[in-house]
Amino acid sequence: MATAAEAHIDVHGHDDHHDHDHEQSFISKYIFSTDHKTIAKQFLITGIIWAVIGAALSAIFRLQLGFPEADLGWLRPLLGKWISPEGTLDPEFYLALVTMHGTIMVFFVLTAGLSGTFSNYLIPLQIGARDMASGFMNMLSYWFFFVSSVIMLISLFIETGPASGGWVVYPPLSALPEAMSGSGLGMTLWLVAMVFFIASSLLGGINYVSTVINLRTKGMTFSRLPLTIWAFFLTAVIGILSFPVLFAAALLLVFDRSFGTSFYLSEIYINGEALPNVGGSPILYQHLFWFLGHPEVYIVLLPALGITSEIIATNSRKPIFGYKAMIISMMGITFLSFIVWAHHMFVSGLNPFLGSIFMFLTLIIAVPSAVKVFNYLTTLWKGNIVFTPAMLFSIGLVSVFISGGITGIFLGNSAIDIQLHDTYFVVAHFHLVMGAASSFGLLAGVYHWFPKMFGRMMDARLGYIHFWLTFIGIYSVFFPMHYIGIAGFPRRYYSFTNFDAFSGFTDLNMFISIAAIATFIGQFIFLFNFFYSIFRGRKAPANPWKSTTLEWTTPRVPGHGNWPGEIPKVYRWAYDYSKPGAEDDFIPQTVPFSQTMESNLPHENDMIALEKEMDAEEIVVHEAKH
Repeated sequence: MATAAEAHIDVHGHDDHHDHDHEQSFISKYIFSTDHKTIAKQFLITGIIWAVIGAALSAIFRLQLGFPEADLGWLRPLLGKWISPEGTLDPEFYLALVTMHGTIMVFFVLTAGLSGTFSNYLIPLQIGARDMASGFMNMLSYWFFFVSSVIMLISLFIETGPASGGWVVYPPLSALPEAMSGSGLGMTLWLVAMVFFIASSLLGGINYVSTVINLRTKGMTFSRLPLTIWAFFLTAVIGILSFPVLFAAALLLVFDRSFGTSFYLSEIYINGEALPNVGGSPILYQHLFWFLGHPEVYIVLLPALGITSEIIATNSRKPIFGYKAMIISMMGITFLSFIVWAHHMFVSGLNPFLGSIFMFLTLIIAVPSAVKVFNYLTTLWKGNIVFTPAMLFSIGLVSVFISGGITGIFLGNSAIDIQLHDTYFVVAHFHLVMGAASSFGLLAGVYHWFPKMFGRMMDARLGYIHFWLTFIGIYSVFFPMHYIGIAGFPRRYYSFTNFDAFSGFTDLNMFISIAAIATFIGQFIFLFNFFYSIFRGRKAPANPWKSTTLEWTTPRVPGHGNWPGEIPKVYRWAYDYSKPGAEDDFIPQTVPFSQTMESNLPHENDMIALEKEMDAEEIVVHEAKH
């Protein structure tokens, strides 16, 4: 019986798909494309635009925090009425900036920009498929994300201001349109945008899972998949199971806001007048939100870890250490991510016994994370390391993942969390372990696969400068935040000038702001390098990093369909680097064991008989077709 992969080859195994590329109009080829590679580039460039906007918002509110007495009148052409006549930032708009920065970076950059780009780009190329299971669903996935982006962008410019209340939009602030200016139309647009975003994520996730299960090329068993594909596959599973819960939370919030229900509201007074809402609980929203909110950490982190696995193995010129342990640890993270959500709610009045269970599960999730770190370090150990910009960002990811992960052990302890909750210690922790680590994974992936995406090389020297500015900048921003957090600095406060207890930290707060703004400016080196190299970078060789995976067997810039002839078969796993006895220090997955007798291990020689059977079956199928 033919497998799904064979059927896919039979349907698409001719060269006609390359001819269609030339017949397509600009709009069908680049705008409403069903080619996974074009859709990945759309996600990437949209994500980069959002990253600039999100980081710019953080630079504005860091100006306010670091220099509360400064005259910000020069920002009036950009921010309009949100800068007072005296040149101060409006306090309500400050909260809106914090809200939009968090929303943009978590969802629009690290979820859509990272998963949307690399899951789309690499899954078909690395498993040996012509395209995604459904090109149309894939196209819809991007356009739902685009519509979501447009709505969220519009909300930045409305008269009452964008959504306020933190990126978690807790009720009752978000459930009462009259609560503050940012609870009105801006919050409604936020909720509508998130509904479109959730639809986009679900369409993408279903497509990724279907493609990995059904469209692997001949010989590409699950035990031969690169760790990138395992990471994307498990990320999609997490998204499919958790995003509908956020949709439910948003839907109930819309009902409370617009239809008079009381899911989250009870006994609320505004200006001394009691509202009719009775029987709801804002804690319900917290449970629903964090059931997505904590898996979301791994939705943005797992793809970055998968990308790092590939890059560290390639540039250490060594097999990845503990391939099966890496897969099992990712499965453990996937499972545990669903049962730790209430550690975000230790101060919400949660039953202490229940809190202790969530504390135990939270500390357990450190184990698979530690396995991954150990495997990265042992892969690097005594490797013949090539320090490309992608490799530096991957090693940087391991560094910030360790630093941020250690502080997570403190916050996972319910007794300590009561002191540290909603302080800058939490901000520092999740920015390191989630924001910085995932961003480093995104940047590493761009530097590594840019030659395959665009057929050109990025400038390595600019890449090195970009890495060191970013790496030093990230630690300069978030390391001091741990100290001011322990001192009790609460997050989302507009100013600390009225607190005598914090006066000794004024200089440190100023230093954090300067470092944050300098790090933001440093990202323009990457932007220049990226867009300049698309058009003017030197042409890339077919396999610039001497990698073993399937994407490097395609033409330099693959057309729609990826391979011009038949899809290559796979004979071995993805990490045959520096094998004793081999002529080269890498053996691609497409090289049969019968051609590498000098480097085969005893059990690999046993595979030669299976290769012959596979080739004989192929000849029979080919003759039957013709």
